[in-house]
Amino acid sequence: MAAPRTRRQKAIRHHLWIYGAITPYVIIAVFPIYWMVITAFKQDSDLYRMDVFPLWFHRAPTWKHFSYLFTNTNYGAWIINTMAIATWVAVITLLVGVPAAYALARLRIPGSENLGIAVFMTYLVPAIILFLPLSRVVSVLGLQDSWWALVLVYPTITIPFCTWLLMGFFKTLPMEIEEAARVDGCGYLGALVRVVLPVSVPGILTSVIFAFTLSMQDFLYGLAFVAPGDQKPVTVGVPTELIRGDVFFWGSLMAAALMVGLPVAILYNFFLDRFIQGIDSGEAGSTAGTGPANSQGAKLSFLSLPPEPDRDDRDTRGAASDI
Repeated sequence: MAAPRTRRQKAIRHHLWIYGAITPYVIIAVFPIYWMVITAFKQDSDLYRMDVFPLWFHRAPTWKHFSYLFTNTNYGAWIINTMAIATWVAVITLLVGVPAAYALARLRIPGSENLGIAVFMTYLVPAIILFLPLSRVVSVLGLQDSWWALVLVYPTITIPFCTWLLMGFFKTLPMEIEEAARVDGCGYLGALVRVVLPVSVPGILTSVIFAFTLSMQDFLYGLAFVAPGDQKPVTVGVPTELIRGDVFFWGSLMAAALMVGLPVAILYNFFLDRFIQGIDSGEAGSTAGTGPANSQGAKLSFLSLPPEPDRDDRDTRGAASDI
């Protein structure tokens, strides 16, 4: 008869099952980054060798592909353009989305719930459908072949989504904190700036990350509205300048993607917890009931307020204090 397994053996087996289940996912997630790094540092003669193991270096690594980006292309200008576009889009999204979400979530506007759903539905419209009217707007304003055209276009995508997300986030905040601010003399704007926004950092940060992500991964609008080489964002400049007909500059392509993607991924990792918190809070608030009973229940559960004493108890305490 086999001896029963000890607690240590059970723990080891449990961890083996966990790591065995995670390992395929880790390989699938990490392999593209590993291949990108290997390709970016390989020499061209080593890159195209088919008779050797392709997942390691067989000749000395080189910085040639990185130097090619900065000496033979406008890669530096592409990065600056992308950062400028992402910054302006994030600022415009917050300036428009935060007041709109606050008004729809807090102010008693007739049909605000349906209006919020309608705002989100505009986000679901495919970008290719909006291309024609937006191209007309860009042409009339004289922004064709300038990255400012993308600053004008991208908020049409980011504002609806971020407004819907912040609406849900604002609904999870208790009304008491705003009422206390208004009792202290704040108006709606003062309560928003001094009370609501400081506790809404996860939702705001989620909106900023979404705006940045969209600005750094969109290809359609950038290709359609920006043609000059020094005005392109990095998502358009890299494939259009480093793919010439049937010639692919694989080393430089991977080097460009590595220099843009890896720092952004590391930066996002620092804000991952707040990003998830903002998404969860926004979805919870958007799907929660908005009736008086649901609102009051949310307030009490959030604040964990003790039950108010009965009238008889108050009378008894008052009589006791008089004695």
